[in-house]
Amino acid sequence: MPLDTPLSVTDRLFFAELDRDAAERRVREALAGAEDGELFLEYRESEVISLDDGRIRSASFDASRGFGLRAVAGEAAGYAHSGEISEAALARAAATVQAVKQGHAGTLDVAPQATNARLYEAANPLAAMEFAAKTKLLAEIDAYARGRDPRVKQVMASLAGEWQAVQVLRPDGTRVADLRPLVRLNVALVLEQDGRRETGSHGMGGRFDYARILGEASWKGAVDEALRQALVNLESVPAPAGEMEVVLGPGWPGILLHEAIGHGLEGDFNRKKTSAFAGLLGQRIAAPGVTVVDDGTIPDRRGSLTVDDEGTPSHRTVLIEDGVLVGFLQDRQNARLMGVAPTGNGRRQSHAHIPMPRMTNTVMLGGAHAPEEIIRSVKRGLYAVNFGGGQVDITSGKFVFSASEAYLIEDGKIGAPVKGATLIGNGPDSLTKVAMVGNDMALDPGIGTCGKQGQGVPVGVGQPTLKLAGLTVGGTAV
Repeated sequence: MPLDTPLSVTDRLFFAELDRDAAERRVREALAGAEDGELFLEYRESEVISLDDGRIRSASFDASRGFGLRAVAGEAAGYAHSGEISEAALARAAATVQAVKQGHAGTLDVAPQATNARLYEAANPLAAMEFAAKTKLLAEIDAYARGRDPRVKQVMASLAGEWQAVQVLRPDGTRVADLRPLVRLNVALVLEQDGRRETGSHGMGGRFDYARILGEASWKGAVDEALRQALVNLESVPAPAGEMEVVLGPGWPGILLHEAIGHGLEGDFNRKKTSAFAGLLGQRIAAPGVTVVDDGTIPDRRGSLTVDDEGTPSHRTVLIEDGVLVGFLQDRQNARLMGVAPTGNGRRQSHAHIPMPRMTNTVMLGGAHAPEEIIRSVKRGLYAVNFGGGQVDITSGKFVFSASEAYLIEDGKIGAPVKGATLIGNGPDSLTKVAMVGNDMALDPGIGTCGKQGQGVPVGVGQPTLKLAGLTVGGTAV
């Protein structure tokens, strides 16, 4: 008996009630005269189980399915979606998207090149573990955390998982399917000492089943890391303010790179010339030694995709090479309008959303310096290890980021932890201030979600230890 494939699994999910031949005919007729477009079919199961203060506070499960039909004519796109997968719903959607083609006669773009590579397992992680086992494990996390330190006053832990099945059907009859697992564990602790309360947190996940993150060593490691951060915060002093050298730690601090720089390298912003990097292709925009890639092909990573939401296989796209801007992230529409090839970055939150250029795993590659050498080179500065929230203006590149774990650096040594530090700067300008690039490149633990124009998608980030000269630090010290 042949093994199930993503195509056969999604055929059973979507074409039990909808006739496939009729759907293909409807898509072909609706997109006649358009340059591009597709029928995007989606089925998704998701769950979130949360524990707070020793009790399961919430548990949710959701299953949904639907389709989105898109017709692309030049710079315009017609889009219609429905939570009902039927020929009648598809006919209504087809009538809607055809309006975008009025007065327009285009030639259909070629279909994405097929791939046999798979970057993650196809199995549904929600079905592999009983609900009772998940709640029992959350209770064990609570008990372990409280047993680790009597100062633990509150434990919050959650498990989140989903399984997404998609099929992309194009007007030329090309069909591409993908089965996407995604899981995540989060742990947060509140500690109290001498009337002072501080928090610490840690999360991890990726495109695999729960077993990868719920082994005893893994979840205990998450608790231990959250406890370590909370203990550091209990000892923190007010952060200094002013312009100083800043060292960013490896891994998750790459979120600053993602937000302050990555969005500005997406194709739509550059085609419309609203990005701070518009018109700079081939020019030096960063210090020598700075190489940034967006890599959606890393196995099992949260931001990876076997194929994007237009059916294009994921790529490893070099964006900045040794300080020179060499590429942008492209979906099919913006790539065609800019005269370049798609890079596999056409992503959408769900069938109810139109695709657009989005990041996958955005990473700055490692350099030549040991982390210890970078710290020793700083007379007075800030060492930022973890980040919380931040804000970025895509057009100007200005950003403000809050450091959730940071330390003073004095005379080449890591000093006291500080609280309330914010990094204030400009994405393009900060690239030119990279003075040293470490040899310890690391990826984040699998926790990123990126927002753009109201859509959220899972992403990854990564970087080595970095030294930036002359960044503005906003602090709380008087």
